[in-house]
Amino acid sequence: MTPAFFEQPGSRWFNIPAHRPFAEDLAQGLYDALAPMGPEALADAVVLTPTRRGARALADAFIKAAGGRAVLPPQMRPLGDLEAGEPPFEPGDLVLDLPAAIDPLRRRFELVRLVAELSDDVPGGVHSAGAALDLADALGAFLDSLQIEEIDVRGALVDLAPGDLAKHWDISRRFLDRALEAWPRRLDELGVVDVSERRVRLLNRLAERWSDRPPQGVLVAAGSTGTAPATRALMIAIAAAPRGAVVLPGVDVNLAEKAWRKVDVQHPQGALRRLLDTARVTREQVAIWPASTAETAAQRWRRRVVNEALRPAEETADWLHVIDDLRAQDPDAIAEALKGLSLVSARTEEEAATVAALLLREALETPERTAALVTPDQRIARRVAAKLARWGVVPDSSAGESLAGSACGALASLLARAAVDPVDPVALLGLLKHPFTRLGDPTRLERHALRGARARTWDELKGRLLAKDRGGKERAPQALPLAERLQAIVEALTWPRDGYDAPAAVTLRLVTAMEALATGEDGRTGDLWAGHAGEAMSRLLSGLMREGQDLPEVTPRQYADLLQRLMSGETVRSGGATHPRLRILGAIEARLVRADRLVVAGLEEGVWPAAAPTDPFLSRPMRETLGLPSPERRIGLAAHDFAQAVCAPEVVLLHTERRDGQPAVKSRWLWRLETLAKGAGLEIPGRPEALAWAAALDAPGPYTPYPRPSPKPPVEARPTELFATRVETLTRDPYAVWARDILQLRLIERPDEEVEARARGTAIHAAFERFVLDWPAALPPNAAAIFRSLYLHELEKAGMPPDKLATETALAVEAGAWVADMETRRRADGRRLHVEKEGKLTLEIAGRPFTLAAKADRIEVSPDGLGHVLDYKTGRAPSKRMVQTGFSPQLTLTAAILEGGGFKDIGRVTAGDLTYLEITGRRPAGREEVRAAPDGDGDKTLNTREAVDAALQGLDKLITRYADPAQGYTSRTAPQFVKMYVSDYDHLARVFEWSTSGEEDE
Repeated sequence: MTPAFFEQPGSRWFNIPAHRPFAEDLAQGLYDALAPMGPEALADAVVLTPTRRGARALADAFIKAAGGRAVLPPQMRPLGDLEAGEPPFEPGDLVLDLPAAIDPLRRRFELVRLVAELSDDVPGGVHSAGAALDLADALGAFLDSLQIEEIDVRGALVDLAPGDLAKHWDISRRFLDRALEAWPRRLDELGVVDVSERRVRLLNRLAERWSDRPPQGVLVAAGSTGTAPATRALMIAIAAAPRGAVVLPGVDVNLAEKAWRKVDVQHPQGALRRLLDTARVTREQVAIWPASTAETAAQRWRRRVVNEALRPAEETADWLHVIDDLRAQDPDAIAEALKGLSLVSARTEEEAATVAALLLREALETPERTAALVTPDQRIARRVAAKLARWGVVPDSSAGESLAGSACGALASLLARAAVDPVDPVALLGLLKHPFTRLGDPTRLERHALRGARARTWDELKGRLLAKDRGGKERAPQALPLAERLQAIVEALTWPRDGYDAPAAVTLRLVTAMEALATGEDGRTGDLWAGHAGEAMSRLLSGLMREGQDLPEVTPRQYADLLQRLMSGETVRSGGATHPRLRILGAIEARLVRADRLVVAGLEEGVWPAAAPTDPFLSRPMRETLGLPSPERRIGLAAHDFAQAVCAPEVVLLHTERRDGQPAVKSRWLWRLETLAKGAGLEIPGRPEALAWAAALDAPGPYTPYPRPSPKPPVEARPTELFATRVETLTRDPYAVWARDILQLRLIERPDEEVEARARGTAIHAAFERFVLDWPAALPPNAAAIFRSLYLHELEKAGMPPDKLATETALAVEAGAWVADMETRRRADGRRLHVEKEGKLTLEIAGRPFTLAAKADRIEVSPDGLGHVLDYKTGRAPSKRMVQTGFSPQLTLTAAILEGGGFKDIGRVTAGDLTYLEITGRRPAGREEVRAAPDGDGDKTLNTREAVDAALQGLDKLITRYADPAQGYTSRTAPQFVKMYVSDYDHLARVFEWSTSGEEDE
């Protein structure tokens, strides 16, 4: 290539084919043409790229083109990411009369204010700041599209006949008409213009200047498809300049003319065809860029096959002829095209991210080899970046992270949530344990006040710290100052009494609270506002305080929603050192950037391509009437980006079978490629080893199900005293006895623990105890109401939430009536009642003493000298069969202790009836389930004498068995209870794993 290349007559439109590395070829071509003229010739050239990242990639490519030597590259500027005061867009007097661009955050808030003013045109009005923000963002996108497409629709909106429109579209038309009148007026008042409008004006003025007075230096527009009219005009002006050139990405010069004429907005070549038609340039006039002429057979056929697969839908009927034509040129054409191309179908998004990370990591094992992930889906991009972090690899990623997911954003979100529910233990724990919080060690406050059933007030929460334990000592008074400081910070967010406040005022309180949490003893706020995320959060909150004065007033919940939406819309670009050979790219960026291995991910319908956006303001006929582009145009642009990426030498196509837990449909482009390959009797090669790597990453070696555990502690460590309930556990699940009674592992309650079932059990026991102690003999006339009141009081005391308590109130009425009737009947013979009594009985078992203990809910001693044992149940009582087989020995063992004189206050008493009292409040409200009686015949009820003797014999055998050091504490010795019996130690025993692996049946 010689300098005269830029001065040749005729068309200077060039094409870098899709299979070629765009940035490298562009740099090589310019270097070969200009470097011989001296370093100034290259440095004086101007190159315009679609994005700022493309410009950086081009700068790296010039180093490679120069053979690693230092080089002065051309002036490189992004068309799609202009900055004020940056040449060549603002040379001299070009912008003297052009207002500055409005700040994007200021624009959002101004549009929210405008939406609020026009809310009478919105059905139902706009009742929250979050809804106003959504509508403002939609309005902003509509205004951007008008400005980019340079369309004035005001007159056309008025001309749309209301009678021809549905009512909601007519309302939308009126809203837009008023907005299009008010918004420019507001911008004039502020002395600014929209960013899109300013960019369009700059490009048009530059196109006019370069058309009237073309630059004499080298001028190149590269990589753009000219989607916007202003961009097309500038590219046409550049191509006409004395030493100008336009370099296009991936023009399909092989597509049949018949198919080319049918290229529409959804086709990969749609934008390029529109650009060439506007410039009145035919495909024959588009030359191959001189540095892009070399190609291998695989590259040539890959490009051909991909372009044929993506041809217009109505032309796909010719695929069989296309296949025959390709094979006529080369029998191995399609097989060559598939070389270097592979397909992986992952089951889930998690597996897809793992596979992508492993494939990228594998490429880095080869020195100098580069790799890149290409996807429009930021979620999978962030997942892959997180996966790569396990190897200490930080990719150069364009995805960044959402401000809402940053540490600073999480702190703000937690405080906003605490303002909604000030004593939410999960939010409070999140605040206390946040890395920016410097209030002190939260361990005691967490353990004694924030776990378990939630406290309803701050006083109740602090009261838990001062409550006395069994030894009479206060639980955690040391944590009281921390609780009070946290209370002061959270209560500073309190809303006015009417529940509404201005977002700007709330934000000021939020910032104060954030800084109070982050301020240490040294008076500094640490890293709260440091780093990219801190700076972005600072800008957002200061903008909300400064520009949010006109936002609608909000409730605490509405403010939390508003803040979350604002943060979710902000992306934080991570700085710092990144791996020089690894990138994560968006679809547009991948046009210019190429790597030795590309992993193309997100190939599902709705992701790549994304669904055509829904216009909340205009129907499709209305958009067509107003001259707005079809929503499907974005699909064509996405298709072009896909075609560019998939033509790289080595490409792994990554598809996910399920997204968000739902089946996913393959991308139409992937489906077309597979269909074309199958038509030739071939398949896109798979990468089964990549899926195997992902499966083995955290489970090296073949899968071996975890066996049912059976620990064997020393005999001297085994318990010599057990309550009857623990004997039941030893019968059903010995592993739980080993964990709790031998290892002394105690369950730590979760924050905001669901307490419904436990609260009922606790409350029913406490209510019966209080009821019997207060009225041991005769019942009061209002016994039902008294029991109901006692039960509800105990439910509230046990921590049952108010919404659940409302349901229990109705049940308590029925339960109280049933209890009053039951108590009247059972007390009719004058029996003595004993409640919540603890008894013990020491037995000689396996040559050493063993103590059996029980806490009896209720023992009734009747005048005939029999002791009747009762147990309260708020759920289903154990069946007679379970009592008889020893799986529920609580009643029978309690009766054995009673007969042995183990209850000191009662003495030695012969056991009578053994009964479960079911109290549910439903229909029937309660049941007396007698499981054993002195005259039991074994048919309906057991014989008490026989049942007690059998229970003692069973206990002897059980304890004797576990006195053997070879006997292990096996998990779930009665596997029939796996589904109906839940233990606090199931996760430690990995019950789900061994019980579903077939071991249970063995």
